[in-house]
Parts: sequence; C-alpha cells; structure tokens
Amino acid sequence: MALLVPYFVVLILLASYGLHRYVLVYLYYKHKENRTVDPAGHFSNLPRVTVQLPIFNEQFVIERLLDAVCRLQYPLEKLDVQVLDDSTDETQAVAQGLVEQHAARGFPVTYHHRTNREGYKAGALAEGMKTAKGEFIAIFDADFVPPEDFLMRTIHHLTDPKIGMVQTRWTHINRNYSFLTEVEAILLDGHFVLEHSGRARSNTFFNFNGTAGIWRRNAIDEAGGWQHDTLTEDTDLSYRAQLKGWKFIYLQDVECPAELPVEMTAFKTQQARWAKGLIQTAKKILPSVIKSDQPFRVKVEAWYHLTANLSYPLMVVLSVLLLPAMIIRFYQGWFQMLYIDLPLFLASTFSISSFYLVSQRELFPKSWPRALLYLPFLMALGIGLTVTNTRAVLEALIGKKSAFARTPKYRVELKTDRINASKYRRRLGWVPWVELLIGSYFALTVYYAIANENYITVPFLVLFVVGYWYTGLMSLLQGRFSGLSLSAETHTKPFPVGV
Repeated sequence: MALLVPYFVVLILLASYGLHRYVLVYLYYKHKENRTVDPAGHFSNLPRVTVQLPIFNEQFVIERLLDAVCRLQYPLEKLDVQVLDDSTDETQAVAQGLVEQHAARGFPVTYHHRTNREGYKAGALAEGMKTAKGEFIAIFDADFVPPEDFLMRTIHHLTDPKIGMVQTRWTHINRNYSFLTEVEAILLDGHFVLEHSGRARSNTFFNFNGTAGIWRRNAIDEAGGWQHDTLTEDTDLSYRAQLKGWKFIYLQDVECPAELPVEMTAFKTQQARWAKGLIQTAKKILPSVIKSDQPFRVKVEAWYHLTANLSYPLMVVLSVLLLPAMIIRFYQGWFQMLYIDLPLFLASTFSISSFYLVSQRELFPKSWPRALLYLPFLMALGIGLTVTNTRAVLEALIGKKSAFARTPKYRVELKTDRINASKYRRRLGWVPWVELLIGSYFALTVYYAIANENYITVPFLVLFVVGYWYTGLMSLLQGRFSGLSLSAETHTKPFPVGV
C-alpha cells in the first residue's frame, strides 16, 4: 500500500493534465465561431509603432532579422525600430554596422547597447521603452522573419481601445531540416493552434509569446511594465495585463516564421527555461488570479496553464515506482491492471498524441496523416525531457534564481545548411548520462514485462526507453555528424563593409 498509493496518486494527477488537453480541443471546436479573422475597425490615420528587436549574441541571424523588418509595409514616418543589443561578442559590431547601413538608407532604426544585462530580455525591453516613440510596441526575437504585411494585418485589431495585445501564430522556417525539427514543429503547432485558440475563443486568459506580437503601450504601463523576476516575462506581463481588464486577440491565420533549434541541448535549454519560468509565474500570479473576480473557468484554466510543467516531477516519481508497482500488481492478476491502469495510461498518454494530431489536421487538411509517423517519437521526446525540466521546475519551486539561458540560432533553414555549432553550443554535463541510465532501467522493465507475458504494458514502456535514450544520445553526439559541421561559411552572408 505504501508503494501503490503514491503510484496511483501520481497516475491520477498525470491523467488530469492529460484530460485537460481534451478540454482544450473541446473549447477550440465549441467556440469556433469566435475565431478572430477580420478587425472590428480600421485606423483612418495609422498610429506610430515602435518595433523592438531584443538580441544577445545573435551574429548569425541579426542580418536576416533586420532585412525582414526593413521590408515591413508601414509608413516610415510612423515607424521606429530599436535594436536592443545585450551582446558580449562580435554581434555588437555586426549589428551596429547593419543599423548604420539601414539608417543611411533612410530607415528609422537605432542601435542600443547595454553592458550590464540587468533583467536580461525583460530589462532590455524596459530600457527600450524609455525612448520608444510608438503608441504600440511590436516585438520580434532574433530568429524571426516577420512578413512584409505583418503590421498592416495586426495594427487594425487595436482600434478597439480595450485590446491590449495581438499575438500571431509561429511557423517554422526549418521545419523539414531534421527529424528533431519536425517533432519540435508539431509540438509548437499544438500550442499555437489548440491551446492559444482554445483559450482565446473561450475568453479565458492566454499569453503573449515574447515575440511575433504587438502591444498597446498603455497596457504594458498599466500592468506594471516588464519585470524580470521570472524567466517568462512575457507570460507574467500577459497575466498582469489581463487581470487589469485588458483584452487580448489571437490571430491564428497571421503567420510569423521562425527558426527552430537544430540541436538537442539547445531544445532542452529552451524547454527548461519555459518550464522554470511558467512555474515562477504560477507562484507569482496564481494567488492574484484566484483572489480576483474572474469567472471560475478562467481560474481553472489559468491553473492548468501555469502549473502544467509539474507533470515532469510527477513523471520522475512514476519512473521510480513503475517497475516495483508492476511486480507487486502482477500477482494480483492482469485483468485488474487492464481495467485500472490502462484507462489512466490512456488518459495520460493517448490524450497527448490525439491533441497534436488534431492540430496537424487543422493546419494541413490534406497531408495531416503524415504526422502519425512522428507521434510516437513526439511522446517519447516529451518523456525524454523529464530530467532537464524536472530540475528546472524544482529550482523554481525552491526559489533558485538562474540567468536567462538563450537558445542558440545558427540561420539553419535548409538540409544543406551548415552551422558554426562550436560557437554557441551548450553542454548539459551529467544530464545525458542520467537519461541513458534511466532509459536502461526502463529497458529492464520491458524485459520483465515480456518475461511475465504482461504485453499490454510494453508499448508504454518502450516509449520511456526510446525517449530517454534518444535525448541522452542526441545530447552526447551532437556536432559529430556531417549535418552539424563547424563551418558557417556555406550559408551566412558576408558581414557589412567596415564591420
């Protein structure tokens, strides 16, 4: 009982988060008439917009970003662009040279460099606000390539004075670069299609994603401005603004392309930062949400949104208890395992695969069955992130602070592109070895299940083996394949003259 009680408690909690994904799908389809497409009105006189480009050591992608921003269709007299550079490497000279080039051509772009990095990205955005001239603030991270009509397709949604922010959907420049980027794209598609749309359509809180969106400056100021006590300053500000009564709009049909991480450690770093930041935001914001006069459904959705990453520590506990529980319960008969364990496992795991399959069906009505190939690996990858994200979640729970760990970008778009991986590559120390060890442990559980003819559990256990081994091996072997060479010369453009 001492072992089985926590085993079932963990399974039930995981199942509740899994079932919540079904709720999001239900909200997505139930409120499909609330999909925002056309703006309620149009500005007769376009307002001034400040475009903020926060960067940190982005020498491979800054040129692509600035080129795209300089192609935005908007009156130049109503536009100003801030390059907010906290870089500590060659990016400083590259970015400053590019800014001077575009400014000489008459484009309203200015360069701002900080040396102390206080507050990281949030601090850079707050610093930029001091000199921003726009009534509205558009923000793009370094790995994004906003389309030319981005501002014209978003700004008119802000004619309603109650709208504080407009978020657009991320798409993926290098979706087809590798198996990893394909899976990452499906993961993000689920978030941007079903999570964002489900929440937006049902009038519950959803968040700005830190980029590819446009804010009303008054909403930022009234909510307390950019704050850097969490690693997800975008979600923190979003909740504070919505608690102040500001309304948000999500435009699923407006796409903004971005570059996906091409290395496993970069992907893990990104996911760990998001996991830690959301738990930090939950600790900071959830008490205010619960005490507010918001409807109960808004509070429940906020809880599931901000605490979703608690599932990672729960997965660790489940990993420890799974084999002992299997041994004990084997002697109680397979039928009991069938009607108790199987529904809980299906709620915990099948909900994930069906959730992402629905998102692919919405985006790609003709080719969505292709996603079936990736679903087992998507589930396995989610399992493989458990060690990294559990550490991040525990650090957030105990209040341990950490620096804003950027996600390296290499301007990798095509399968033939090569990256300067040694420049910004991160290592994860002992984590990959722990992942390989846990994967081996689950390989033993697979052997035990087969030996005892408990075949129904084998597919679930194999997911754990593949997930832990895949993330561990990819972390250890990155950069040792021809697709990840140490040359950036095959795809980067020459730096501007004088840089």
